[in-house]
Amino acid sequence: MIPFDYTRADALEDAGKALDAQAEVIAGGTNLLDLMKIQVMTPEKLVDITRIDGLSEISKDGDKLRIGALVTNTALANDANVRKGWPLLSRAILAGASAQIRNKATTGGNLLQRTRCPYFYDTSQACNKRAPGTGCAAQGGSGRMLALFGTSEHCLAAHPSDMATAMTALDAVIEIRSADGETRQVPIQAFYQGPGDMPHIENVLAEDDLVTAVILPAPLEGTHQVYRKVRDRASYAFALLTVAAAVKVEDGKIVRADMAFGSVAPHPFQNADVTDMLVGQAPSDALFAKAADALTRAEAPHPDVEYKRPLLRRTLIATLRQACGLSDAHGVDIAKV
Repeated sequence: MIPFDYTRADALEDAGKALDAQAEVIAGGTNLLDLMKIQVMTPEKLVDITRIDGLSEISKDGDKLRIGALVTNTALANDANVRKGWPLLSRAILAGASAQIRNKATTGGNLLQRTRCPYFYDTSQACNKRAPGTGCAAQGGSGRMLALFGTSEHCLAAHPSDMATAMTALDAVIEIRSADGETRQVPIQAFYQGPGDMPHIENVLAEDDLVTAVILPAPLEGTHQVYRKVRDRASYAFALLTVAAAVKVEDGKIVRADMAFGSVAPHPFQNADVTDMLVGQAPSDALFAKAADALTRAEAPHPDVEYKRPLLRRTLIATLRQACGLSDAHGVDIAKV
């Protein structure tokens, strides 16, 4: 085992002072501890924030909902306000991990979890995300779990979070506290960064920043919210791809379509052109097929993820059919669409 220092922060000020380039925050630890065991991550210091008051609460702020960074996945998925106003989030969380992991994993940790790219996990392989400048072994290797969109020559890894995908569709805002006590709010769409030539920098956090909460805007009234996850098995498994959608139909036309796609990019992915294509139109299989074709038009960056293009196309069509009331959750054979 590689030695490390342990600091328990009893207040936000203590955490801010303890964080630096050699430190990692630990809360639930469901991802970090696994990575430390296999020495993919080797922090010199762990800063434990689990004793800090105020980070484990879910509270209403007018029409908005404030979710503390230490709220567990289980508590968030089962919260009455979430289930009523933002059911998409609850469904996404319950589709991820196992009950035991959800009992321990936190909101902040879920957003910051690392990729499941096999080359990131294999310390004998080159990985710019794990060891900047060493190269990307995935480029000439194999990998069914790699990204379909938003990659670069330096990294092909996909972001695995179900929660983050739903929060992106819901336009969540991340609350961040810096070491000097200043707080800022960043839309989740601007929180994550693409790989570019620095894949190891995954978000906008500075080394002494701390995620303190996630804020959900007012509920999307009148929308039908659907979360569809495609994976190798129905039990605990990371997604091949996911679709999160909140769709509102009025007078026979789609008036709102908020969507995000998971496990297909280095961060939760959105495509405004596809959304614009749907709004104002009458729901139909032809319209859904047109939108799905537009979403999946570009070639895959790696031959092993070419299968994700037709799979994503069929999954989007099935999700839109369900969200628009053209089928129930099991009323369409997506393999034949």
